[in-house]
Amino acid sequence: MRAEERKRRILARARADGRVDVVEMAQELRVAPETVRRDLRVLDEHGLVRRTHGGGVPVESAGFETGLRFRAGSHVPEKRRIAKAAAERLDDAETVFIDEGYTPQLVAEALPTTNPLTIITASLPTAAAMSEHPSCTVLLLGGRVRGHTLATVDHWTTRMLGEMVIDLAYIGANGISREHGLTTPDPAVGAVKAKALSASRRKIFVGTHTKFGVSSFHRFAEVSDLEAVVTDSGLSAHEAHRYTLLGPKVIRA
Repeated sequence: MRAEERKRRILARARADGRVDVVEMAQELRVAPETVRRDLRVLDEHGLVRRTHGGGVPVESAGFETGLRFRAGSHVPEKRRIAKAAAERLDDAETVFIDEGYTPQLVAEALPTTNPLTIITASLPTAAAMSEHPSCTVLLLGGRVRGHTLATVDHWTTRMLGEMVIDLAYIGANGISREHGLTTPDPAVGAVKAKALSASRRKIFVGTHTKFGVSSFHRFAEVSDLEAVVTDSGLSAHEAHRYTLLGPKVIRA
């Protein structure tokens, strides 16, 4: 089997399963584990996968994006810790934007609902979950619904956001890096995120350590735009400090 075909199969497995194991892939391809590791290094250099201990995970791009079902089953304990720590930073905010995605949804569900809150979101699952709380007023942004994330996009969505002044935005991203800021594969999604951030007085990023050092297709914000970054302890203290130097407070839950 040629190297290019080998790398295509490795990438396809990573995207189908959410990860690829070196030993298992070597057995399937009937090559030495070191050959798979070498192919993973090349795929990593091309920004298609990110190497991990014993294998690799796919990097989201303009041509590949994970869906909500995958995200709801990945790093769930870490995401719940992130959500709790992020919700504790609500302070006196009364109007709150909740981004699309599973981690922001968990943040919404962790918010204290003893006082009235107005929740603005493009996410159908988040709107449904928060509408169960009598103290919450939920504003669901209209627009085209993306099947990947069950969230709305396009000019209808951004037009509504343009009419608002929001106290606090909890924002997610497919990747965050010191060089390229916050990125997402779909420009339509990026436009909604950018508009929500521009309408919000305070801005908090929520995401697992796997998002860091990753760059996707469309940049919608800089790290310096953020008040805080809330992630899990999988991000090293040293790397967290490097992001702190750009402006935001970094919290490792």
